Amino acid sequence: MADENKATPGAGATPGTDTMPRATIINQYIKDLSFENPNAFDIFKASAGKAPKIDVSIDINGIKKSEDTYESELKFTIIAKQGETNAFVIELVYAGLFKVTNMPEEAVKPFMHIQAPFILFPFARRVIADATRDGGYPPLMLDPIDFTGLYQARMQAEAGQTPTANA
Repeated sequence: MADENKATPGAGATPGTDTMPRATIINQYIKDLSFENPNAFDIFKASAGKAPKIDVSIDINGIKKSEDTYESELKFTIIAKQGETNAFVIELVYAGLFKVTNMPEEAVKPFMHIQAPFILFPFARRVIADATRDGGYPPLMLDPIDFTGLYQARMQAEAGQTPTANA
């Protein structure tokens, strides 16, 4: 009798027919990290109180690793300049492995470029903040990123590069 009251995934469905799409994070990790502080002496001496100009670029990749495992990568390149001099340069590839089951193929790519990066971003943001702080600068706290907008822009760019049937 006690076994009948246990909650099970897909309760109410016939055993073996759970078809709900699922994505589970397996692991997340720093794949590559570089912090360069090439002109520290000159920057710290000359820039007291002046905020550097910071340029942030991001690229997102979703890579199929096995039948049901995908890797989502967030690639950041951040360059801070004081005038024409590089204050610091950060390159970070932060990734996560996701087990994806019962998800239609056309839904996997948006998941790997929107939801997966949304899950990973706070952790990558902390790595960047820690690296800048440890490099002698105030922690760089990146603003939230519109991953949906980035994905839509990427799809539009890819569609523009694809030859059309009428051409």
